[in-house]
Amino acid sequence: MQKLIGKICLVTGAARGIGEAIARAFHREGGHLIITDIDESAGQELAEELGGQFFRLDVSEEADWDDLARNVPQLDILVNNAGITGFEHGPAAHDPEHATLESWRRVHAVNSDGTFLGCRYAIRAMRARGAGSIINISSRSGMVGIPGAAAYAASKAAVRNHSKTVALYCAQQGLAIRCNSIHPAAILTAMWEPMLGDEPGRQARMDALVADTPLRRFGTPQEVAALAVLLASDEASYMTGAELTLDGGILAGSAAAPGS
Repeated sequence: MQKLIGKICLVTGAARGIGEAIARAFHREGGHLIITDIDESAGQELAEELGGQFFRLDVSEEADWDDLARNVPQLDILVNNAGITGFEHGPAAHDPEHATLESWRRVHAVNSDGTFLGCRYAIRAMRARGAGSIINISSRSGMVGIPGAAAYAASKAAVRNHSKTVALYCAQQGLAIRCNSIHPAAILTAMWEPMLGDEPGRQARMDALVADTPLRRFGTPQEVAALAVLLASDEASYMTGAELTLDGGILAGSAAAPGS
């Protein structure tokens, strides 16, 4: 039986990668999709394929969220997926000593501010029905320090903590609006392509990048989407303020693979 029949589901950053996989999974489960992204062409194409609606949304812009609220005043599920690492335009200094304030603020504007604005919108849009599910995509990097990606790690830690705050606030308000976070590690999306390159040597580079992962492989966007479906569904109706890690065992306490 489909788990999201009749539910209005909004996914940010849905034009590709993890966001696209979540949108497709929600569609398979019967949800009515609201696709948002800054990539209008890819976002519109996906919305047409899945029979959903597309809205251009820069999650760091409050005015964009206000426009969305006027167009989509009621909501059942929100996935705050849109995010950046700071390396989208090539190598850059993001360590605590050399990162610029401008680059720090840009990462936080999308990842931290975007999640705050999304949660605020969702609470207001879900309040009339008194129920809903907010799913924030954080990261393994939000649970540990990352010397070369200080802004990204800090912003994802903010997402992790804010998810708990939202969960407690909604419960305090007597609302059955749940808020949980997902913490993926190395998920094989297009963002890894510059590091992986083409053959020869691609597989060796992939193996090296996940050498410290006990399961010794990348995760897939579909595996993240499966968790999102669970959190979005009524099957997780008693789960709020929780964090689910999807990291191949990295945070279990040892980087050694079984039998090594």
